[in-house]
Amino acid sequence: MTTTFELVAEPTRRRILDLVRDEERSVGELVEKLHLSQPGVSKHLRALREAGLVEVRQDAQRRLYRLRPEPLAEIDAWLAPYRRFWAERLDALEEHLDRKAEPTR
Repeated sequence: MTTTFELVAEPTRRRILDLVRDEERSVGELVEKLHLSQPGVSKHLRALREAGLVEVRQDAQRRLYRLRPEPLAEIDAWLAPYRRFWAERLDALEEHLDRKAEPTR
């Protein structure tokens, strides 16, 4: 079974997720924006759909895909300690720069 990490490690799949993040997209739109073949885009969409990262709805002859953010919670949880790590480092940098900017007496 492929993990969420493995699925989003593939650059084309990340691009698809970026494209469907804010609005639904048809396969045709994705093909046009990604400059890939329809079978290639469909292959990636199938993997994303099976993992629950996107959902599809039928609109007449078109299939529209949109993001399902819930599975990304696994990645968000994994990133949490790294965010704290960088927040601490950035706070320390800010303090250092503030000290350097203080006028000397």
